Amino acid sequence: MIDFHTHVLPGMDDGSQSLEQSIAMLQEEAKQGVKLVVATPHFYPEDESVESFLKRRDQAEAALRKEMEKHEGLPQVVVGAEVYYFTGISDSDILQKLTIGDTRYVMIEPPLTPWSERVFRELEGVVFQQGMVPIVAHIDRYVRPFRTYKIPERLAEMSVLVQASGEFFLTKRTKNMALRMLKKGQIHLLGSDAHNMENRVPNLGPAAELIRSKLGEAVLDAISQSSMEVLKK
Repeated sequence: MIDFHTHVLPGMDDGSQSLEQSIAMLQEEAKQGVKLVVATPHFYPEDESVESFLKRRDQAEAALRKEMEKHEGLPQVVVGAEVYYFTGISDSDILQKLTIGDTRYVMIEPPLTPWSERVFRELEGVVFQQGMVPIVAHIDRYVRPFRTYKIPERLAEMSVLVQASGEFFLTKRTKNMALRMLKKGQIHLLGSDAHNMENRVPNLGPAAELIRSKLGEAVLDAISQSSMEVLKK
């Protein structure tokens, strides 16, 4: 199992604040059967240059990998970013520097407001103008308050991938919606969006158990296959 959205790099954002916390998060991921974790620290283009962000990220990654050498059984870590949407993102040259590992995939966090047509055009522009594939982060944040805008249906018509959070499946009022979207193929990747070990903890294990019990092992296998395909490219 691959956790495709975490804030496990220490001191980067509102996620892990220490090496100790990062290791505890990774140990919990391992207990839940996660073999690989994608670290996606927040990048806010209006607040920081990409050069500054990458310098901080490199330092945090180096420190974490050194600490990981002291422990056994931890998941692998691949580094990327969660890039906050901005007008003109489809023309920006910074995305090439913020991909998931060495792939052509980049995680984009859309605005927490009703999406305008401009948002959809920008996401398409990332594909057609830059040859990259956007991963829409935590779709659950948008389909709940804005589902009348038919966001999942629109995204299904585009060459993008959609990531959903474990909480989407574990929250009583949203789990049926989550399962329906997954069954329809409107969710491609799963991520815990874990930030710490207190109130935003790794949770893909319980989410996977729910999916397995409701939709069967084949659906989980398809998610795993999608995740591995992303990391190959």
